Amino acid sequence: MPKYLLGTTFEPGVDPTPMEEWTEAEVTAHLDYYGVLMRQLVASGELVESTILVGPDRAKLVRGDGAGAPVVTDGPFQEFKEWLAGFQVVEVADEARALEIAALISAVPGKGGVPTQQPIHVRQVMDEGPGDAAGMLDYLDSARGV
Repeated sequence: MPKYLLGTTFEPGVDPTPMEEWTEAEVTAHLDYYGVLMRQLVASGELVESTILVGPDRAKLVRGDGAGAPVVTDGPFQEFKEWLAGFQVVEVADEARALEIAALISAVPGKGGVPTQQPIHVRQVMDEGPGDAAGMLDYLDSARGV
């Protein structure tokens, strides 16, 4: 069965109110929804992994040339909303089920209990990465939509 990465960024959904301005009950409802959904995905055998990442202020950017010491730069580096906040990896029968789960994640309640409709990025995990130059070129063509 194929695996999909379902990525959540800091992009707001329909209500741009930051979580810092939500009530404690609204934050609790948000977290409880995720907890129930993740338990359902574990029970169905579809959840491979679920991870929340530290904020972009604690990110590092590393560049190395293979010879000298790497250059490490503290973050953040892009607009905050573009940073990955967390992700789930699911193993499902098909893309339709991955999209269904992404929609459930997007429906997590926000301020006032209204579903956030936060955008969820859905990417299939490759079974096997390119092993030679021709495979890499094919991969790059597909990534560009060629």
